[in-house]
Amino acid sequence: MKKIAIVTATLLAGVLAWSPAQAQTTLTMSSWLPPSHIITKDMMLGWSKQVEEATQGRVKFNLLPKAVASPPGTFDAVRDGLADVSLSVHGYTPGRFPMTKMAEFPFLGDSAEAISVAYYRTYMKHMAKLDEHKGVVLLGLMTHGPGQMYSTNKAMTTLADVNGMKIRVGGGLVVDITKAIGAVPLLKPASETYEVLKSGIADGIWFPKDSVPAFKLTPLIKHMTVVPGGLYNVSFGLWMNEAKFKSLSKADQDAIMKVSGENYARMAGKVWDREDDEGLRQMNRALVDIRSASSTLVGEIKAKTEGLEGAWYAEAKAKGVDGAAVMAEFRAEIKKLSGK
Repeated sequence: MKKIAIVTATLLAGVLAWSPAQAQTTLTMSSWLPPSHIITKDMMLGWSKQVEEATQGRVKFNLLPKAVASPPGTFDAVRDGLADVSLSVHGYTPGRFPMTKMAEFPFLGDSAEAISVAYYRTYMKHMAKLDEHKGVVLLGLMTHGPGQMYSTNKAMTTLADVNGMKIRVGGGLVVDITKAIGAVPLLKPASETYEVLKSGIADGIWFPKDSVPAFKLTPLIKHMTVVPGGLYNVSFGLWMNEAKFKSLSKADQDAIMKVSGENYARMAGKVWDREDDEGLRQMNRALVDIRSASSTLVGEIKAKTEGLEGAWYAEAKAKGVDGAAVMAEFRAEIKKLSGK
């Protein structure tokens, strides 16, 4: 009996020692932005740390040294298993995620946190059923800080100043907004912005406030026009390979979703609001000419862009969604979250 007890204890010890190692999963994470950028450093890695804590270390992450795909190819790369987790801009693949345009219209609000949380709540309530993200697990949605107007050569006080300017944009609804107000959109990833400005290919950019210093553009930018509520926003998705997600235990799946979704939207939005404030401080120190859009300019922009929302209502209706009602609900949620 003593011998049997010793053998049993030895086997049990072996099982206990072996089980945690078997339970631990390391997921690959790909980012097309540098490790120092807030999306990689604070949002993706910040979220991954929360996942590790929520799963008590059973799920860990390995940030790959190089992106597995270009920004427009990121969704497919995750779907096809080249990386387990990544994030990208919906508008980098025009026409593929039409319902995400809801987060990109002008004048939505001044806080990335409020817009991102309201976006996640509204999209999941009304759009998740359309399965735009088929093939991956949608972990989170967010927008960057409200997009503003920047120029290398002249102040933008009326749309006459903007007419004919070549503007680097990232994709999505901002392309249509840029055309509507008379400028020429140049569709380029954020990582190529410095080159197109430095070379003179572009006369300006539409960007959130943080991104001018983040992409080292401050020496090139001479003028900024701040549009209340933003000229536009950009929608981002955070996603995981579906097969990899399903391979995890139910407990770990639940733990991941607990720190994703609205939690991710709020965390990412807070980071962007913080960095927008810092970006504005840095541009002030660099003596960038910063001005607020006049009521005349705001009125001109509204008049030129109001038809874009109506066109989106038609897209939504074709998919069985009442676009006008969704946007009214979305805006009300932003106001509530903004304390207005």
